[in-house]
Amino acid sequence: MSMQSVAERPLTGEMAEAPFFGLALSRRSIRRYLDRPVDPALVTRLIEIAGRAPSAHNRQPWRWAVVSTPEVKASLAAAMGEAFRRDLVRDGLPVETVEEMVARSRARIGGAPVVIIPCLTMEEMDVYPDAERQHCEWLMAAQSVALAVGNLMLAAHAAGLGSCWICAPIFCPGVVCQALDLPAAWDSQGLITLGYPADNGRDRQRKPVEAVTVWR
Repeated sequence: MSMQSVAERPLTGEMAEAPFFGLALSRRSIRRYLDRPVDPALVTRLIEIAGRAPSAHNRQPWRWAVVSTPEVKASLAAAMGEAFRRDLVRDGLPVETVEEMVARSRARIGGAPVVIIPCLTMEEMDVYPDAERQHCEWLMAAQSVALAVGNLMLAAHAAGLGSCWICAPIFCPGVVCQALDLPAAWDSQGLITLGYPADNGRDRQRKPVEAVTVWR
């Protein structure tokens, strides 16, 4: 079964008339940005829209760290780069490969006009005496943050901005917290680069609905 791009499939009837469908189908991950500042008021608006996402118990466990100054971006990229380097060296990769991967990671962070760190906090979530239910509560919070990030990225696309979700902070949350002087309860869940696109990104193939869905 071929992996036809979702964007290539024609929409008919009411779906063809829904603006959101076109917006969702045209969003791409953008990794290169123009050297053009993003209005802080627009970033604030995006975060406001992100906060309209559903969340477990409506506790809204998301928190946001916005980084736009070159010095702080460079400091964050350097700290995360060192953590990344340690992991790659431990994996036994060649030195040249390690340095190339670290340099690419630092360039992605430093090359984005704005970097947003979505964080999770358990401060207002329920507390259970057993580990199993407590893990479920944490997972609900993590799902809530992910839903909010989805809102933010679609809103950014609607506003003419590009974005890309980078998962690296999950592997070094303490490093991110220290580099940005975040509250200890804020657990970084990713890193969103944000800016005006320098290209259209890649329309990566998506698995067909039939391959990922069962009907009962």
